[in-house]
Amino acid sequence: MTPLSRRDFTKLALAASALPLAPALRAAATKPDSKVRGVQIGLNVPYSFRNPAMSGDEVLANCVKLGLSAVELRAQPIEAFLGAPQHLVNEKAKLAPAGAAEQLRAWRKSAPVARAAEFRRTYETAGVRIEILKVDGIFKMSDAELDYVFALGKAVGARALSTEISKSDDDHARVGKYADKHQLMIGYHGHATTTPQHWEKAFSFANYNGANVDLGHFIAGNESNVLDFLKQHHARITHVHVKDRKKKNGPNMPFGQGDTPIAEALRLIRDNRWPIQATIEFEYPVPATSDRMTEIGRAIQYCRDALNA
Repeated sequence: MTPLSRRDFTKLALAASALPLAPALRAAATKPDSKVRGVQIGLNVPYSFRNPAMSGDEVLANCVKLGLSAVELRAQPIEAFLGAPQHLVNEKAKLAPAGAAEQLRAWRKSAPVARAAEFRRTYETAGVRIEILKVDGIFKMSDAELDYVFALGKAVGARALSTEISKSDDDHARVGKYADKHQLMIGYHGHATTTPQHWEKAFSFANYNGANVDLGHFIAGNESNVLDFLKQHHARITHVHVKDRKKKNGPNMPFGQGDTPIAEALRLIRDNRWPIQATIEFEYPVPATSDRMTEIGRAIQYCRDALNA
């Protein structure tokens, strides 16, 4: 993966345009733009593509094809670019071999973090910003690793880190200390079992502890109003995950078919000009008559339409 020239970018975009897609997907030799009326639409990658081993170049090509100009990117493609052995940076720990955590910890001690700026330039030259860096397993990291991942976030231009919320107050207090030290927000991602009180307790431990509010999970597991939570804590919210689910732990649905107030949440962010990325996390089953990229394109278009209404 090397920085893109204008000619390289044109080739990348044209290669993307050669693939068959629904009309809603944008593919042209121009930089993508998914900021709609002040709200940045993004995508959780490579998670939404269901390919943990996807390279940074492959992720970028898909984002350009989808017309996305910002992402929440997991650290694995970046670390692979920096030289980490691929078998150590699988997205899911269960896919990694025994002892991988220690091997990765050893590699991180001398990781060339400064080279992450090259990764960032490649993305930004193509018109895609890495606004959120997703870090897996952060609560098990050593002190040196915590310094490393916050430095990595800054090197790729992220305005926040994200990770799964913990059940331990000690975890939020410890990681929050490093967030405050580096003055970089970390958004804790909630699931259906996460209540507003869980986030509020995490906020109490550090000024830079924040929330990655998953709109679909919130609706599936809480009786309280997610829009009220956004209003009350918007200054602490790094980004929202946009998906549609049914209430009472119901399933993921195509956008517009569940109970999640996606359009209302997006317009709330728009009307208040909050700097909160609307990050699509694609999880509903792909219909047999379609494919994943087409469905992600439809989800993006749903968000665009909601913001333009």
